[in-house]
Amino acid sequence: MHILLLDALLKGPATERAPSADEAAVADLARALGTRARARLGRSLAIREVDAGSCNACELEIHALGNPVYDVERFGLKFVASPRHADVLLVTGAVSWNMREGLERTYAATPDPKWVVAAGDCAAGCGVYSESHACAGAVAKIVPVDLAIPGCPPTPTDLLKGLLALVEGATRSPR
Repeated sequence: MHILLLDALLKGPATERAPSADEAAVADLARALGTRARARLGRSLAIREVDAGSCNACELEIHALGNPVYDVERFGLKFVASPRHADVLLVTGAVSWNMREGLERTYAATPDPKWVVAAGDCAAGCGVYSESHACAGAVAKIVPVDLAIPGCPPTPTDLLKGLLALVEGATRSPR
């Protein structure tokens, strides 16, 4: 036991280094998104993340938005637990047959105006599982999609850029 403790003390923690993202650029991007959301909606942007059958790689990147490196909540972007409080449905994964009804109900429970974002290649319909017999298909086959963010998985910076483009009106306006 003493040998293991000594070995751990000499080697240091077994963790990865923080991402090498330009912190100022990420902060500016998140700040711009928060400002545009408040200007367009009159309040913070509320996001409901829905895993419709993904491998969880996209979720890891989405959850990174809340970690100390990105910390988007300080800029007014909030992840909410209920679709009834959401402005954006951030959907990941090719929609499995088991999640089809759940996604449809979540979409119906989200108040208007609302946006739907397909995050990742699988959600956009071109991922590894796109032609699987276990999948109902891409998110756009189940609910209307306003924006698709490519990547397997998309980085947190890509997610912020996509959400900023959505709020700025680069895509159609909310329903």
